[in-house]
Amino acid sequence: MGQKKLQRFAELKTFPNVLQFPENMKGKWNEFFKNKNPIILELACGKGEYALGLGTLFPQKNFIGVDLKGNRIWVGAKKALQNNLGNIAFLRTEIDKIAEYFSKDEVSEIWITFPDPQLRTSKAKKRLTHPKFLRLYQQFIIPGGIIHLKTDSPDLYRFTRLVIGTYHCILYQDQEDVYQMENIPEELQIKTHYESLNISQSNRVHYLSFSLPDRLPGKEKDEELKRRLSGESTTDV
Repeated sequence: MGQKKLQRFAELKTFPNVLQFPENMKGKWNEFFKNKNPIILELACGKGEYALGLGTLFPQKNFIGVDLKGNRIWVGAKKALQNNLGNIAFLRTEIDKIAEYFSKDEVSEIWITFPDPQLRTSKAKKRLTHPKFLRLYQQFIIPGGIIHLKTDSPDLYRFTRLVIGTYHCILYQDQEDVYQMENIPEELQIKTHYESLNISQSNRVHYLSFSLPDRLPGKEKDEELKRRLSGESTTDV
């Protein structure tokens, strides 16, 4: 590991707005923020550009960027401290363990911004909008809490639309091309490092917002999803 990374990891331990694999945090996030404002997550936050942008736009809400990469979290946490953004924090952990850190109804919304689309069908369960993850989110998001997906991957966009329909989620917005909207909401104008890279080269940014049903369907729908995925190529999901 390079000297720069070692220095950043050492600094992370001193940052008051970073929690690394914390224990016993369920139900205690309002205590951490010292207020009862809504708590919103940015999953796979990377350098935390979206958490920072949202936290600046909405000072009466609390934002937590979640990622495993401490080197990336350092960037966002440092900026939050430099700009005195006390409503922004970072949680270092694996996304598939996210339910261990939040109690029932503790989170109001979830943002998933430019995650790894996991293009191979065999890796579909790693997509952050796969029902495997939706069941985790349902353990702590409030009823009707909105899940936002912003991605430049047409594959992940179509996959998520398929999941929304198959699992009876409530769809609020479906924008195939965000930057063709007449009046783009401020929160959708925030750009992450990965958006600027345009890795998919689709020249489009897709956006979906939805909430979960009271109870997600089980194995029958999982098998249906699996069949539909196995019958399509990764470019047609």
